[in-house]
Amino acid sequence: MSCFETSLGRHPRLTEVALPDWQSQGLATPAISLNPEVHYQQHIGLGGAFTEAAALNYQALTPTAKLEFMTAYFHPDQGSAYNFCRIHLNSCDFALGNWACQDTPEGAFSIAHYERAILPMIRDAQAMLGAKIRLMVSPWSPPAYMKTNGQMNLGGELKPEFQAQWASHYVQFIQALQALDFDIWGLSVQNEPEATQTWDSCLYSPEQERDFIGAYLGPALHAAGLADIRVVCWDHNRDNLYLRASVILSDPIAAQYVWGSGFHWYMDDCFDNVQAVHDAFPDKHLIFTEGCQEGGPHHGEWAVAERYGRSIINDFRHWTRGWLDWNLLLDNQGGPNHVGNLCSAPMLSTPEGDQFVIQPSFYYLQHLSPRFIPHGSVRILSASATDSLLTVAFSRPDGQITLVVMNDSDQDRPCHIRLRGRTLPGLCPAHAMQTYVL
Repeated sequence: MSCFETSLGRHPRLTEVALPDWQSQGLATPAISLNPEVHYQQHIGLGGAFTEAAALNYQALTPTAKLEFMTAYFHPDQGSAYNFCRIHLNSCDFALGNWACQDTPEGAFSIAHYERAILPMIRDAQAMLGAKIRLMVSPWSPPAYMKTNGQMNLGGELKPEFQAQWASHYVQFIQALQALDFDIWGLSVQNEPEATQTWDSCLYSPEQERDFIGAYLGPALHAAGLADIRVVCWDHNRDNLYLRASVILSDPIAAQYVWGSGFHWYMDDCFDNVQAVHDAFPDKHLIFTEGCQEGGPHHGEWAVAERYGRSIINDFRHWTRGWLDWNLLLDNQGGPNHVGNLCSAPMLSTPEGDQFVIQPSFYYLQHLSPRFIPHGSVRILSASATDSLLTVAFSRPDGQITLVVMNDSDQDRPCHIRLRGRTLPGLCPAHAMQTYVL
């Protein structure tokens, strides 16, 4: 039995803290009740994104810093044991510019660009983890020649005559990575299909995404022997998650190919929309595919960590099976980004670029990482007697229970844990997260 804490007042880094003994008698509330007999979704994992920006920042680190970075994120015991991550098909905003695996209609399809920085970073991560990392593929834009606006930026749509060829790009990309012995878990159809961005973007209406999946992408994957690749629709904010899912998942042709729905956090929280999709389509799945703090690097801001904590705990409590952070490592300014869309990340390079600084958000993510909630864990019932304590709990494959408790208030809060007729006295400090392994 153990407890790890990250707190603004006393433990700014994840630290193991001493625990009292279980008591047979009850204690006064507030309490957290656990019921391992009530099961919800099976857990996939938590991780981040291997963007070109992250990979180039990693490449610039000293050898010692690289080892420390990989240990923190990917070591199975000493780090976060990230086991589920995202990779972009073609360029994204966190790349050095627009580029595609096939820039012209006559050109050959190639993933050579990924060998410059992205794939070496993934190989280092897998070596540290001691296992393959499950990768989710997401495109930001088709090549410019396939678009109605003739460029990868500023939205535009996929030209109808290129739908079959674009579907084949997903297949070629997955097969090329598989040939290099990478594990492709699944793909999303389009990153943020409802947004015209100044960076790489492409618009799909709900009906266009539905029809592309049903008539082109799904059949192309099956014809190539890739029926096991999970297809995730939407991949945009929670606000319109139910609307998009209802159009696609209500269609029997498209739905047969779709594993579930993905979502981001860049609008209102709208956690009820996540629950609504589960309630309407309980045979389909939910996954958080991207989130970061916008508007620059946000050096050392505790509120960013708490945004992560609130989001992840609430998403897990609403049937979300996996959670993907955005960039693993950005520079001191929150980039590089080829259109200046600078953001924060759990790790930031120093101004010199050869070292890195760990942000509070990293530790909050670590509390909910595969180190404590392994792949295959199952969420169980947890009930808190106070709104001041957010909780989520999982039964692990090894038989232990992981309970995560978050207090984002300005006051310390009692949190006595009740399990199988016994009570474990506890206290969650102000602005803190705790992970119990029971």
